Amino acid sequence: MTQAQLHQLLRSQLKENDPKVLFDLRLATNVSLIQQLFFSLYPEQTHQLHFEKLLKLLPKLFASRPEALKKQDLRRLKAGNWYQSEQMVGMQLYVEHFNKDLKGLQEKIPYFKELGINFIHIMPITTRPKGENDGGYAVNSYHEVDKRYGTKKDLLALTAEFRKQGIFLMLDFVVNHTSNEFPWAKKAVQGDKKYQGYYYIYEDDTIPLEFEKNLPEVFPETSPGNFTYVPKMEKWVMTVFNSYQWDLNYTNPEVFLEMLTNLVKLADMGVDVVRFDALAFLWKKMGTISQNLPEAHDLISLFRMCLQVVAPGTILLAEAIVAPTDIIKYFGEGPTKGNECEMAYNASLMALLWNSIATKKTSLLYKSWGHVPPKPKDCTWINYIRCHDDIGLGYENHLIQELGWNPSQHRKFLLDYYCQRLDWSPATGRLFMYNPKTGDGRITGSAASLLGLEKGLSQKNDSLIDRSISKIIMMHGIILAFGGIPLIYAGDEIATLNDYSFQNDPSKKDDSRWLNRPLQDWETISKLENNQLPSSKVFYELRRLIAIRKENPVFADLNDVALYHTGNEHILVFERTNKKEGLLMICNFDESPQVMETSWVKKLGYFAQGDPKDLVSDSKIKVNSGLLEVMPYQIIWLKKN
Repeated sequence: MTQAQLHQLLRSQLKENDPKVLFDLRLATNVSLIQQLFFSLYPEQTHQLHFEKLLKLLPKLFASRPEALKKQDLRRLKAGNWYQSEQMVGMQLYVEHFNKDLKGLQEKIPYFKELGINFIHIMPITTRPKGENDGGYAVNSYHEVDKRYGTKKDLLALTAEFRKQGIFLMLDFVVNHTSNEFPWAKKAVQGDKKYQGYYYIYEDDTIPLEFEKNLPEVFPETSPGNFTYVPKMEKWVMTVFNSYQWDLNYTNPEVFLEMLTNLVKLADMGVDVVRFDALAFLWKKMGTISQNLPEAHDLISLFRMCLQVVAPGTILLAEAIVAPTDIIKYFGEGPTKGNECEMAYNASLMALLWNSIATKKTSLLYKSWGHVPPKPKDCTWINYIRCHDDIGLGYENHLIQELGWNPSQHRKFLLDYYCQRLDWSPATGRLFMYNPKTGDGRITGSAASLLGLEKGLSQKNDSLIDRSISKIIMMHGIILAFGGIPLIYAGDEIATLNDYSFQNDPSKKDDSRWLNRPLQDWETISKLENNQLPSSKVFYELRRLIAIRKENPVFADLNDVALYHTGNEHILVFERTNKKEGLLMICNFDESPQVMETSWVKKLGYFAQGDPKDLVSDSKIKVNSGLLEVMPYQIIWLKKN
């Protein structure tokens, strides 16, 4: 039983509705694990006073939580794992790209409601440096809203309205680093020893050079190395991502206490899900790559156990774009199983789907996902096909080799396919962070452009346009059916193409990820009534699929995804089940019709009461001679009678 389950049990068995009494019970339930985690990071013999400081801090943080949110916390404890519901469908967006500012975003709530969206991930909106700022992930503040988006008052008004409308909000918590303009960094530059201790700062490059022996480079083209010399301070600072992003030193318990306070204050603004950014990098240790270390997991779990005591209605999302076997660890292992993050990005599924589009085969998807251990039943995935970032190719080499493929050559093929190096490829993406020494690179581009719509429109090729639309719908149909919360990237619901305007902005022109960060096209949305447009075809079909998902409890995440091999390498099949229902998701990644044998489907009970119904086509499925034909890029949601 996880700590969250204990809190839910206490909430259900007690008639007590006093938030303070229930806070005391949560603290009593969590304190032993909090103590264990704290002293695993900060030895008791030297940090007993810091632990006592933490125990005094938690009641203060709870006392400052708004009453409306305290009551919401209790309702969510009573409701259980609200984030695993089939009702959850999300969208990720940049406020300024979507509709100017926070007030403009609030005006578009009817658009979300029409599509069926009730979970919004807003990209960073806090203050940041005026020039390069990594899209807002170089933070000058954790709570002050950048004036381009409005004010903190506007944010509070938005979160209040979201609560009324039943919309959940996710905001980023840049937990690994601050900008070099953050108040702590400024004080450090001025010589304040306390705040120099908040970062990895060194008198000379002796220790940095030792670190560099093992640390990989995150952005080798634009920000090589992991340390930056600061002339004003005459010292070296660890800057794993960019020179203007200073890594926080969590070996200092004062940093944890300060950041816990910042985390709770963020939750107190009405945030339902906190996206822990770059959490794989939180703990640094010389002689390692300083990613995915056990101490990082303990630190994240410590954050969660404390947040659960103060604000149990707010949950954590792991932003860890790592190997499949490493992603699962961010839900917790051993004593912290189910006690780390409640949610994580299913980055592996995303990357594997793009591999299947390029190869027209599902073999690597099956092989890779078969090696991922089951997640804890109280956790869930965020499933997506695109986001603001690039597409990495972090597949397991040995699994590629088991398919008879050369890993480096296979990655080269994928880069060539998506980044306009093959004349026959329909994709119009670009390379990101290509390393000519190793041949490693990543892919940028909007979903529609990567799936061929841009090329189809430019060539006026109706066949290519139709195939592209089918691919867009199929890809979203998969994430809508897979266990977890589907997250649509704003613009993908109307098949938005690449945005090349970033090339004219000096602060963006060297970062091709801006290719897939377009302005929301409200002019196109105003023309959706014309159902012959690609944008209309995609929008209305996604709206329909979302509605179907919400009407069928079988889509709730009960940790029930089962992959089935069909003998046809172009077809993907997985099943979703609950006590009363079953649903088989079938799709074809090939541009030609494919068939699959169905005797095993019948054994699962899908033909027990006659021909089963396909929820997508709203018609009965018939088989001929025991074979089911699946059309190019068709998606089938086969419901058990």
